Amino acid sequence: MDSPRLLRRCLFAALSATLVAIAAVAPAQAREAGPGAVAAVTFSDTFDGPAGAAVDSGKWQLETGDNVNNHERQYYTSGTNNARLDGQGHLVIEARRENPGNYQCWYGRCEYTSARLNTSGKFTAQYGRVEARMKIPRGQGVWPAFWMLGQDLGQVGWPDSGEIDVMENVGFEPATVHGTLHGPGYSGSGGIGAGYTLPGGQAFADAFHTFAVDWAPDRITWSVDGTVYQTRTPADLNGSQWVFNKPFFLILNLAIGGYWPGDPDGSTPFPAQLVVDEVKVTTSDGSGGTGTTIRGLANKCVDVANANTADGTPIQLHDCNGNDAQKWTVGSDGTIRALGKCLDVAGGGTADGTPVQLWTCNGTAAQKWVVTAARDIVNPQADKCLDVKDNNSANGTRLQIWTCAGTANQKWTVG
Repeated sequence: MDSPRLLRRCLFAALSATLVAIAAVAPAQAREAGPGAVAAVTFSDTFDGPAGAAVDSGKWQLETGDNVNNHERQYYTSGTNNARLDGQGHLVIEARRENPGNYQCWYGRCEYTSARLNTSGKFTAQYGRVEARMKIPRGQGVWPAFWMLGQDLGQVGWPDSGEIDVMENVGFEPATVHGTLHGPGYSGSGGIGAGYTLPGGQAFADAFHTFAVDWAPDRITWSVDGTVYQTRTPADLNGSQWVFNKPFFLILNLAIGGYWPGDPDGSTPFPAQLVVDEVKVTTSDGSGGTGTTIRGLANKCVDVANANTADGTPIQLHDCNGNDAQKWTVGSDGTIRALGKCLDVAGGGTADGTPVQLWTCNGTAAQKWVVTAARDIVNPQADKCLDVKDNNSANGTRLQIWTCAGTANQKWTVG
């Protein structure tokens, strides 16, 4: 990656004065999902409202200006010309080849307009699952992104503030997105990250996809549609400082041109639209105990044995005690998580009696669950229920999967 491509995060000459001042499918899946299936949500925008309406100003602010540092070609505008609701539950961020306001850019009269939104001063996240379901535009020179910056940006500057790129795409790579960390000593071309490519020649512009990070102290994991493609910890930074254990604000934008994507050409369709279905942040599964209990037989809790975070740690029944080993989040991606890892069917097994365990989240079917209105917790791959072995309510009894029978040892209350 070209080192200047992320200089747009570095000096922020293009930010508005406001931001600078603030410096903030299987059979079982057909069963009806109950209210317990919803994780505790700290931020959500589903962009409901009439067509043409502005984005919720209680959640987002619009930045204005150009960006000389990265040599992007667009001018970010306020109002609804470039960022508006479509009346169908989406936010449309639209880049146009026009300049009705005679905006001036670093290269002269601006050739394009677009929009960039952030939550600084309105919402910050610190740990949890941060996700957006979006359909990105196609075309040479387009550069959609969903990312985060440390809320202390105005005090410490970039890259000391830290940057978490949940998703970036450049138009010349229609099948690939990138997730990257930037911080002191690993910024610009030295950012730590990886790409994810869709299989079979698909393009991200063809459909909506969910881009997410699962974020816990000293660990961030990236996924696309629930498929994990990288995890980063301080061990990846070659001795540099990890600056991601603090609040960050969210950013959505659609840039045009710049060092990394290159300029648009005659093949680039305009207007270009980044269509956002939802942005959501759910409670942490590893940042000091936000989450919820899952209670079952004898009103006891689903528990990670000895609060051990190692892969393969047994999941058991135990007296409820409020510790982090009993605080779970039920995610929209079908995972159930505690201590930063996932509830997992050992070996991906489907047979009655296969034990469940804690395991690094990896997007496999062994880690997908459905919480039903009947209070079953079902693994769709096996079409079997989470079950207390031998109907034994003693502390330490192992949990497993078993053919759903409607019995008390298969009934769970989330929350």
